Amino acid sequence: MSATVVIRIPTPLRSYTNGADEVTLEADTVGQALTTLALLHEGLGERILDLDGKPRQFVNIFVGKADLRTLQGLGTTLQAGDVIAIVPAVAGGCDEGEG
Repeated sequence: MSATVVIRIPTPLRSYTNGADEVTLEADTVGQALTTLALLHEGLGERILDLDGKPRQFVNIFVGKADLRTLQGLGTTLQAGDVIAIVPAVAGGCDEGEG
């Protein structure tokens, strides 16, 4: 039986979810959750996953407070009530003109 989970949508991608900041759906794994999200909201999947179906380089995905990269990747098993957060990486790291 699939778990009911919440996916938090970052502001730049909310136009694909009709402005919703969260989407609730049923899934067994993170990969299944993201695939379902992509099917429900046209255009969103390609902003999160690359052509191989892996998270894009500049997109961080968390299950709770744990980075997906430190878990079992897209195969990470979900429990009812888990929250998946999609977080675009912030470019830059130092002020221009310094260093």
